[in-house]
Amino acid sequence: MTSTPPRPWRTEFAATLKLAWPLVATNLAQALVGATDVAMLGRLGSDTLAAATLGLNLYLVFLIFGMGLTTAAVPMIARERGARPHAVRDIRRTVRQTIWVAATLCLPSWIVLWNAEPILVHLLDQDPLLAHEAARFVRAVMWGMLPSLCFLVLRAFVAALEKPAWSLVVMVGLLVVNAGLNWLLIFGHAGLPALGLLGSGMASSIANGLSFVAMAAVIVYARPFRRYRLLGRFWRADWPRYRAVWTLGLPIAITLGFESTVFIAAVFLMGLLGTVPLAAHAIAIQIASVTFMVPLGIAQAATVRVGLASGRGDRAGIGRAGWAAFAIGEGFMVLTATLLILAPQMLIGIILDVDAPANAPVVALAISLLAVAAVFQVVDGAQVIGAGMLRGLGDTKVPMLFAAIGYWGIGIGVGAWLAFGRGWGGVGIWTGLATGLAVVSVLMIARWQARERLGLGQGSAGLFVRQ
Repeated sequence: MTSTPPRPWRTEFAATLKLAWPLVATNLAQALVGATDVAMLGRLGSDTLAAATLGLNLYLVFLIFGMGLTTAAVPMIARERGARPHAVRDIRRTVRQTIWVAATLCLPSWIVLWNAEPILVHLLDQDPLLAHEAARFVRAVMWGMLPSLCFLVLRAFVAALEKPAWSLVVMVGLLVVNAGLNWLLIFGHAGLPALGLLGSGMASSIANGLSFVAMAAVIVYARPFRRYRLLGRFWRADWPRYRAVWTLGLPIAITLGFESTVFIAAVFLMGLLGTVPLAAHAIAIQIASVTFMVPLGIAQAATVRVGLASGRGDRAGIGRAGWAAFAIGEGFMVLTATLLILAPQMLIGIILDVDAPANAPVVALAISLLAVAAVFQVVDGAQVIGAGMLRGLGDTKVPMLFAAIGYWGIGIGVGAWLAFGRGWGGVGIWTGLATGLAVVSVLMIARWQARERLGLGQGSAGLFVRQ
């Protein structure tokens, strides 16, 4: 009898899907945590919700930056595992120093966030009463930043070990605990005082702290992770590795900053066009944000799979890992783009009453925006997965420049020109965003295709983690 020949492409697709689905589900659960906060605070009135939005956006600037820094742990651990499948010490040191980096970032961030009120009033020219309430919220929620980032480091560790279901379980628990704490502290149930906006911030910080404790318990006691002893000798410095995390993670953090701020800028541009465009934008971006969780999770899987192949020095495996993730992600985004074109009213109806006459202008514009979002979906998926593929090779600096050019130089520039110079309104802003994302996606994939000529990923894993 002859054995069945190996089918590397089928094996790669299966491995990517197995790794990606828990990452996608975790991202969706994380998005639901924020949606739960908004839904509960919305019951307190528009002023409370507005104050929460101000405070949360200021806090997220620092949190998203930290998320970018801690993302560096994924390719570092994956490449080390690829080079030495049974490595323990170097992986432990990488996790430890990434947590040190997170703590380093939190210290100055807390100082700035503690002074949120004068920042909102004097620098951002916000209403003093709203700024005061927003600052109270920030002073409560900011203490959850460090445990949240530490949770993300441990999540990166289990993802790089291709066992991300553990972080999904903890994230679902966080979703439940956060909702329960919000219910208790915002509205004052079970004999507790009704703290409103302050209670929501406290609930988030407590829930983030508990999620880190739960994740730490998993990596200490669960069989697949015990041998790494991640929390052992936590006080020992490893300065070369500490610098390596900053070197790899800082461009990722700046890239995420460009991406998040460009959408904040789009909100302000929509606001200049009036209430109807702003409302339509809010609906369209909410729909796009949910679907984006899928390619984001696949991009995270691509970083791990490419990193493993890169650590092994497997050039063919690198190509298979990247293109398999790209095909899966783009296949999904083409399906969602088709849905946006064929059934926009059904999707809008999830958020807004499409039959109410008063909502007719918003619904009409939202349908137009979703038509542009169909293209937006495909190119947004391509750029985020392309970035994930390149991160697996340790390539983060040039993609950061791509993001700066595409998001701000082209996306906002073209969007503002079409909206105000050509009279396209909200559709012009979305067309600009889609154009910028398309440029970034083309640049990312072109760089991926040229990876061997450019020498990307050809060094050992030690480029990042060995002294």
